[in-house]
Amino acid sequence: MKTILITGCSSGIGQCVAHGLRERGYRVFATARKLEDVAILQQNGFEAHLLDLDDSASIRRAVEWTVQLTGGTLDALFNNGAYGQPGAVEDISREALRAQFETNLFGTHELTRLVLPIMRRQGYGRVIQNSSVLGFVALPYRGAYVASKFALEGLTETLRLEWRGTGIYFSLIEPGPINTLFRKNATLAFQKHVEISTSVHQEAYRAMEAQFQQQAHQGGARFSLPPEAVLKKVIHALESRRPKVRYGVTFPTHVFAILRRLLPHRALDHLLAMV
Repeated sequence: MKTILITGCSSGIGQCVAHGLRERGYRVFATARKLEDVAILQQNGFEAHLLDLDDSASIRRAVEWTVQLTGGTLDALFNNGAYGQPGAVEDISREALRAQFETNLFGTHELTRLVLPIMRRQGYGRVIQNSSVLGFVALPYRGAYVASKFALEGLTETLRLEWRGTGIYFSLIEPGPINTLFRKNATLAFQKHVEISTSVHQEAYRAMEAQFQQQAHQGGARFSLPPEAVLKKVIHALESRRPKVRYGVTFPTHVFAILRRLLPHRALDHLLAMV
């Protein structure tokens, strides 16, 4: 039975991947940052533990719990936990940007560093990073999230080079719009950290909030896919003899990957600004 530790299993992609891999025969160690979500996971039959990516002690305890249950081994890590912080870059405070990076990059990095020595000792392992289409292209009013995912991709690229020939593989999943609670959580972060009333971007913010509400009412953004689309890519990254470096998910991800290679920078900027 292969073992995997997954972050952000309270809902959406993490929850879907946890269920899908368990059904496939994996021993899944599911984590979430709230005790009530951990309790629900346990009620659903998972071996579950608290893991808050903003808290070093929480990360360390979760890893210690995992290796105690496995006898010191771990086949795979799926770094899924993250959130989005919308807002124009000029409206994002240092504190808000730091909070975005604490969860989306620093916590993920710390967790990965704790797991890698285990994989080095055993001579094999898979680390799968849940990035985004915004890990390689930017959109207006998504600067904090874009920066965190660009950084995650850069860190993962470097890890892949440094760990060549070790039997440990690193893969990036790059979803576009997926039907999860991501937009709802992003709206809460936006309302918490962005002072809309004093911003020169008020009109754009109103349009953005209206778009989020419309997408919630319609059940997702255009070209959205269910989280099972990500599960399929995770399975390939775990089980292929030669896992891919990148796995695009959803039509927009594939289109922008092609356009990024083909279009001049200014033409791509014009297109992304319209999106």
